[in-house]
Amino acid sequence: MKKLSFFLLITSLAFLFNACEQPWHPLFNGQNLDGWETYIGTPLTGFEDLHSTATTDKVFQVVDVDGEKLIHISGEVNGSLATVDTFANYHLQLVFKWGETVYTTRNSGLLYHSFGEFGEAIGTWMVNIECQLKHDNLGDTYLMNNTCCETEVTKTYEQFMYSKGGELTQFGKDYNGPGIKKAVDAENPLGEWNTVELYSVGRTTVHVVNGKVTMVNTNTGKVEDGKIIPLSSGKIQLQSEGGDLFIKSVQVKPIKEIPAELLQ
Repeated sequence: MKKLSFFLLITSLAFLFNACEQPWHPLFNGQNLDGWETYIGTPLTGFEDLHSTATTDKVFQVVDVDGEKLIHISGEVNGSLATVDTFANYHLQLVFKWGETVYTTRNSGLLYHSFGEFGEAIGTWMVNIECQLKHDNLGDTYLMNNTCCETEVTKTYEQFMYSKGGELTQFGKDYNGPGIKKAVDAENPLGEWNTVELYSVGRTTVHVVNGKVTMVNTNTGKVEDGKIIPLSSGKIQLQSEGGDLFIKSVQVKPIKEIPAELLQ
């Protein structure tokens, strides 16, 4: 009887825990780009003629593919698709795949903790921290403008690579550079869907690609007048940057902590 009561107690607690878990909130409603802002920035090198004819409705649009509504980002010009809302303490999931059209490279990014005005970063984007979506670099970190973070890394071939238990190192344009390489290549073959998850709680962010942790950044911030100001929230941006891609879904839910297994 005691064993049965204990089992029932554990089952009840598990049910209550799951019931308290927050549901996903879709950022793409499956019909249009309500809730998003669009911006066209600089031309791609060698494709200046496309910039002169580019429109936001052409670069960022919802298309029907085999009866399914998808976001299509053309990649023909540097541009931003940005949420109207600002997010903090969240778990975000993005499902995307590359198309067949390549202008310069299959390059894009999931830009988080975004702030300021369009065009402040590299002439196109709001200032941000980037989870790279670029082909062969999926899951890397890139710090735009004055953003910064600390990450455990090892150095190989003049590159810094995320490595759990490695040397905690400061990154940013004023420190050891803006780029940090992923710990593992988890990208699916071209033409297949990739699931990218971003966990952000306080000043810690975790990049997860197809179920594998590729990056853990801590002490995210921005440098102002030589001082690091904590940065733990912001808008989400998706890039148009050289190749076309399709987005099946992008959704977010609030969380209070990052799952322990992702930080081990």
